[in-house]
Amino acid sequence: MATYESEEYVCLLDFGMEFIRGKWKAVILCHLDDGPKRFLELQRITRGVSHKVLSEKLKELEEDGLILKVVYDQIPLKVEYYLTPLGKELTKPVKEIEAWAKRNFG
Repeated sequence: MATYESEEYVCLLDFGMEFIRGKWKAVILCHLDDGPKRFLELQRITRGVSHKVLSEKLKELEEDGLILKVVYDQIPLKVEYYLTPLGKELTKPVKEIEAWAKRNFG
């Protein structure tokens, strides 16, 4: 058993997976690994994620310290999302899973 901030996890792997659990978080991280993206660009390339869900997942990733939301002071307003160093570190094993899937099922 592993405990973090009064949440219990089966093991540290379970805890680590919490950061990418769900359909969209890992996908978002992989797209941001290619460079910063704006909201509508992320929505377009993820194909199928709703505006509401993308907004929620970006907020969760930002709260977890995996991405950084940068708001530029200009008109029209410009917002970009970047991977943080922690996000870049987590994206490496996610990309390995992607490569494994491509090798074995692609």
